[in-house]
Amino acid sequence: MQPAIRTNLADSAAESLRAEIAGGRWALGSRIPNEAALSGMLLVSRGTVREAVRTLVSQGLLETRQGSGTYVRSTVDPAAALDRVKRAGLRDQWEARAALDVEAARLAALRHVPADIERMRSLLSARGTVADGGREAFIRRDIAFHRSIVEASGNRAMLELYDFFTAAIAETIHSTIASDLPEPDVRAHAAIVDGVASGDPDRAAAAVRAFMAPVLLELDRLLSQ
Repeated sequence: MQPAIRTNLADSAAESLRAEIAGGRWALGSRIPNEAALSGMLLVSRGTVREAVRTLVSQGLLETRQGSGTYVRSTVDPAAALDRVKRAGLRDQWEARAALDVEAARLAALRHVPADIERMRSLLSARGTVADGGREAFIRRDIAFHRSIVEASGNRAMLELYDFFTAAIAETIHSTIASDLPEPDVRAHAAIVDGVASGDPDRAAAAVRAFMAPVLLELDRLLSQ
């Protein structure tokens, strides 16, 4: 393990621990060394180690058990994974979003309750345009609408995944608005709600594919130039 040498020692220590976890130094579910041992490995104070561990606990990589120690909760670094998603190409992001939204709409068509449809229509009505409060506010409203469909799917893992992708999706939407790529209109959004409300999963999925198609076609055209 490399000593922490950056100015922000707590961040540097956290990165060193994160690298060791990802590299398999400590197996999933195993207890990591105590503060004193880590302090010696990293050549930092125990207070710095404590802060670094707290950071990794908040990120879901570690968990502390009162009177027992600190254990590896996950060997997958969600921050690094999200960063890789955000660095992926715009078309890749749209394809990933399409796959998630299509399956969410299919499940929502089968599992929704009337309150879900009411909420979707309300959020769609509130979505408005970029002129209503600016681009960032519009992106937040748009995400809230699409998230309501994922919520209606009743799939908790899918909702967690959607939240995980939120930053990348927001950047995707931002890129769409800020460029010449077509932004799906209200009618395209409403068609998704109607598809879900119909109870027909194929209709709901088709509405999402139609929603995504113009952007994907334009990206194909731009990439072929």
